[in-house]
Amino acid sequence: MEIYLHLPYTILVPPNDILAYFENSYDLNESLFSALKDESVFYRRPDRLRLPLLFYYGHTACVYINKLILAGLMKPEDRINPNYETLFETGVDEMSWDDTENFRMGGQLKWPKLDNVVDYRRKVRDVIINIIKKTPLQLPINMDSPWWGLFMGMDHERIHIETSSVLIRQLPVELVECPPGWKYAPDTKGTVTTRKQFFLKQSQEGLGEEVFSNPMIQVEAQEASFGKPLDFPSFGWDNEYGDLHCRVPAFEASQFLVSNREFLDFLKAGGYETERFWSAEGWMWLQFRRAKHPTFWVCDKGCKSGCGGELEALTHCKPVERVAHGQNSYCNGHIEADGNGHQGHDEGGGRHNCKFGLRVMFDVIPMPMNWPVEVNYHEAKAFCVWKGRDYRLPCEAEFNILKNDQVPYDESDILSDVAFLEELDVNSQGKFGSTTPVNFFPATPRGFHDVHGNVWQWAEDHFNGLPGFQTSPLYDDFSSPCFDGRHNLILGGSWISSASAASRFARYAFRRHFFQHMGFRLARSLHHEDDAKISLPVRCVNSDIFVLGDGPIKQECGLDEKKFDVVWVPSTNMHYQYDNEASLNKSLHDEYSSENPESLQLISQGSEWIKEMCIPRDRVLHLGCSTGRSTHQLAKLFDETLGQDFSARFIDACLKLQQGEPITYALEGVAKLSERQAVFPPSAMPPNITFKLMTWLPNEVGFFDAIYSSLFDRVQNIKSWTVRLPEVLKKQGVLIIASKKYGRDELAPLFAGRLELARLADFSDSTGQEIHLTAWRHCVEI
Repeated sequence: MEIYLHLPYTILVPPNDILAYFENSYDLNESLFSALKDESVFYRRPDRLRLPLLFYYGHTACVYINKLILAGLMKPEDRINPNYETLFETGVDEMSWDDTENFRMGGQLKWPKLDNVVDYRRKVRDVIINIIKKTPLQLPINMDSPWWGLFMGMDHERIHIETSSVLIRQLPVELVECPPGWKYAPDTKGTVTTRKQFFLKQSQEGLGEEVFSNPMIQVEAQEASFGKPLDFPSFGWDNEYGDLHCRVPAFEASQFLVSNREFLDFLKAGGYETERFWSAEGWMWLQFRRAKHPTFWVCDKGCKSGCGGELEALTHCKPVERVAHGQNSYCNGHIEADGNGHQGHDEGGGRHNCKFGLRVMFDVIPMPMNWPVEVNYHEAKAFCVWKGRDYRLPCEAEFNILKNDQVPYDESDILSDVAFLEELDVNSQGKFGSTTPVNFFPATPRGFHDVHGNVWQWAEDHFNGLPGFQTSPLYDDFSSPCFDGRHNLILGGSWISSASAASRFARYAFRRHFFQHMGFRLARSLHHEDDAKISLPVRCVNSDIFVLGDGPIKQECGLDEKKFDVVWVPSTNMHYQYDNEASLNKSLHDEYSSENPESLQLISQGSEWIKEMCIPRDRVLHLGCSTGRSTHQLAKLFDETLGQDFSARFIDACLKLQQGEPITYALEGVAKLSERQAVFPPSAMPPNITFKLMTWLPNEVGFFDAIYSSLFDRVQNIKSWTVRLPEVLKKQGVLIIASKKYGRDELAPLFAGRLELARLADFSDSTGQEIHLTAWRHCVEI
């Protein structure tokens, strides 16, 4: 495997170190894709909820360009390939397990030739090397530095190395080949082996220390604090920053991660057939997926694979005889003990009495019983219920205590974060090409193994920002769309993660049904009366989230609320806070209860400006389209209109009204008898309007002659939008902004050098509050 270079500081880092780290990130990604046997594999979809592998190959290069433009290290006119920087910009959302394929997933899109994408990646590399060598470096590098965008691109690439490794691991083994030097870990704590030696040693007994028990270690009650300081000298994602303090009651946690051996007992006990072990959501997933065991386990029963496209009918679980270096590693669903087709024996819980194999990166191998099991959240929780006696997953606060003894951050001692230790004695950064036995690496002073690396670990908490959360102007929607109560935290990093994932500050998340190199450890609360609820610092989102196409979702905690008191908090995504029934009703009333609502008055003034300035009438974008009435008015001037909003409820209303469906609403505090209807006659509906939900403005929206924005008062990070909007505004176009918070004085410094003021007017709303209406055009080049 390629060697991972050490994580650079951002305070005194020389350009040569930045260059080396960038090239290392790029090379690591390239080397992973070299494992695909031929060009056709790049166009396969190992997971039905993911895009073809070619997308992930091109995606990281595209993100570098987009972020460097936002950061100011590149100019928009210097894009390398605008088509690719559109096609490869945005992946698919983490959808429900039963979502249908969209056209980008289902094969209707014609993807470019691999040679062209290889050439694109080469050009991106050359451009970035040139930027690093020729751009003056001002230290320290912090969030306000343009170099932050480059560090973001590098960390993003390393995240996607892991994403791609999971997808490649889901491919049929005949479509991949092991890169030179790749090494799997041994089954037990023992000598490091090459891949060839691994298969030879699997037929030998007594390799090292087996793990037959997983004792619980008690941790005393204490205070916990976590969140990354703004001045910490390393790159961080927006969700890491903030400051949270809480009291953590006494608890106990398992010494080791739950191993394949432990999880096999759950499976033998009928774990995948017993509904009472599963949450309602988990059982629905299980029935849809028809899972009989963890996704990377391999049996001989023809289990459904979960692949997409032409691989959909594939099953990894079939009788096969795979020969590796002269040894049968998997034959007819049984593990080989001696390489001659004879199944091994189990004397008191040994390694070989298991009918399952394990799919690792490039092979199906005998089940390594001492490695951690890799499962999604639903499977981990079902195991906890089966285990009984209030077993659960750790929460984030508990996990932070397991990781360290709450050593305070001292800016003079960056080594307070283990990610910067020169010798990090954990399974991360590709030290092995697989997971390792759960007892392979040393324990912490408290006695816990693998609190960093090996596999990501599921937590009970919903993913959410910490107190003080703010989005990054360079990646406004990196974290916040996942603050919806449907994503759970994962912590600790895996064997292929960069050192930054093992950082004391790192926080990531996945939908509960998704797979990664993820496992779990057990936790249990101590010292409580049998009839009293247990208070836990588990943070769950209680915001009223509306999913377009599905409606409102019920927020649920993964714990039994008859036994546990958890901390319910609002989503720190302000769009979710705004997107509620009261806001929808108010918008419907404001837009549809009178002939000339306030929003139309603003649109009318903007329309007059568009006519006065002789703006071309091809395309217009309405940002903050609300429930659509003002968008209809704007559409009368243009051939094509795109209305977008952050609110799923608003877009849902727009689509219904567009179809002539009336919507009943009632204002807060108004009696039920005074319910009203919002109706928009189809005859008055311009046919040229498209309504779409948004989290950001991707390149695929194209360019516009006019942009009318009424959402600046609702954006999470104004800076990112004042950088992005000028790029999608055509040279002869106009940007019109209606805002109570941002007028000429606030916007002029943010648009400096890009847009200049063209028109200005002030209005008052029904409460007397001032509304600023400003028009902006591209600066005249001298």
